[in-house]
Amino acid sequence: MKPTEVSTPSDTQVMVKRDFEASARLVWRAYTEPEILTRWCSGPPWSMPLCEMDVRPGGKYTWRWRNDENGDEFGFCGEFLEVEKDRKIVHTQAFDRGNMDLGMGKEGTLITVTFDENEGVTTVVTLIEYSSKEDRDEALSTGMTDGMEMNYKKLEEVLIAEGKL
Repeated sequence: MKPTEVSTPSDTQVMVKRDFEASARLVWRAYTEPEILTRWCSGPPWSMPLCEMDVRPGGKYTWRWRNDENGDEFGFCGEFLEVEKDRKIVHTQAFDRGNMDLGMGKEGTLITVTFDENEGVTTVVTLIEYSSKEDRDEALSTGMTDGMEMNYKKLEEVLIAEGKL
């Protein structure tokens, strides 16, 4: 598959688009089932020791990553606002810097993830809406989209393995 496409549709938004050769049902599971999410949303030296999700409107989530070499940690938490199985997730997101000197914006964000399947290829579009241009630019300066692409490559491997179900 071609690499992740990143754009900034407005001063406060980042859009990340990626295709996966898998059904929307399977990609949805990879995004919403903690036992699958932890397999692709981390990588050496990072592990994901905490991944709790109640994927329903009003449900909460907490994700935490740990650098297993030096003990650094950070995380995100939020609430699911809209959930359309196999199609769309809308959730809030607050950054917990843990013990790292890392910024992802001062205010929380609104994340919309859509899953659109066409002939066995699912396009995932993630729209991240920040409260200000400064917050968006701070988050982009962390290399977050490079990290997303690394995770997406791992997701491709997990989808191949899970596709046998």
